[in-house]
Order: sequence, then structure tokens, then C-alpha cells
Amino acid sequence: MSATTGLWITFEGGDGSGKTTQARLLQEWVEASGRTVVRTREPGGTEVGDLIRDIVLHHRGDIAPRAEALLYAADRAHHVATHVRPALERGEVVIQDRYLDSSVAYQGAGRVLDAAEIRDLSLWAADGALPDVTVLLDLDPAAARARLDAADKPFDRLEAEKADFHTRVREGFLALAAAEPGRFLVLDAAQPVDALAAAIRSRITPLL
Repeated sequence: MSATTGLWITFEGGDGSGKTTQARLLQEWVEASGRTVVRTREPGGTEVGDLIRDIVLHHRGDIAPRAEALLYAADRAHHVATHVRPALERGEVVIQDRYLDSSVAYQGAGRVLDAAEIRDLSLWAADGALPDVTVLLDLDPAAARARLDAADKPFDRLEAEKADFHTRVREGFLALAAAEPGRFLVLDAAQPVDALAAAIRSRITPLL
């Protein structure tokens, strides 16, 4: 790709899998190569998105599963239209924490909604936009929970779900990766941080 072509990389995985750490390391490495990086996340990344994030992750009380899925889709529609696409059109590298695969895994598998319907809803909201590379950091839910416990901070609504929910989420992510091997890079998140970062750089280097 030429230097004027944007590149979109998303990070997926269960809570506690290390997405934020790897996204930061990748950002530092890409910026050192001279490219401009936009770091963002879903839900969030925009003023509207931060308001939705507060609802879906920190609202006290239940949210109906379909309402939850629609809130994530609304965030995604605004985020892609106002933040991601403009950055890609400027030739920048977008590094994003979570995208539509999280909705399919969490609301589809986790909430036991129809995964295909959730994916179609997200693709409609984002006008068909898919990342160039999706890094899936796969980690056993028990190990992920141990990491979250060690962090000693309050759990959000999804982190607080029971073990069977997180097992379904993990299985949902792995099914998505198996269906789209060309887009996904699946890594064992139990590996050392440096080893994971090296594997991610190896995948991204030819695209820069």
C-alpha cells in the first residue's frame, strides 16, 4: 500500500486479554515508522460514543439485550462515519479497541441473540466497513478473570457477568476468526507481552 492509503487495525478479545496494552505498543511502533496513528475505541471514541459507553457499561440496572445491541450499533454508526472513515481517507492508521466482532461475540453469543442478525445490524450501521486486520487476543476466561481481579478496579456491566457468559463470548470470537481467517490474526494472549507485540508487528509490516 502507498503511504497515502489508510490502514485500519482492530483489537478483539475478552475482558482482561491485554488489548489496551498491545494497541498502545503497536501505536508507538507505527508512529516511530513515521505514520500518523488514530487510537480509538468502541463504545466511545467520540462525544456521542462516550455518552453511549456510559449507558451500556455503567448503567445501574438491566438493559434489554436487543436494546443493548442497538445502542452499540448506534455508537458504531456515528464512530465510523465521523471518526474512522475520515482518518482512513487522510491516509492515517486507525488502531481501534473493539469493533463489530465484539457485538457479535458479546450480544450474539453472550446474550444468546442471533449472531448473524447482530453482524448484519452492525454492518448496516457502519455502511459495510470492515478492518484490514483484526487481532484476536484469545485467553481462557478464568485467566482473564484473575487478571481483572489483580487490577483491583470496579467491574463494568460486562466484566461482572458470570463465567458461562464469558465462555460463550470466547467461543463466539473463535468462531468469527475461523470464518474469516484472512482478516483475523489469532494469538494466545497468555504469551509474554513482547512476543505478542512481535507477532502483531510481523502481520502489520507488509501493510504499512
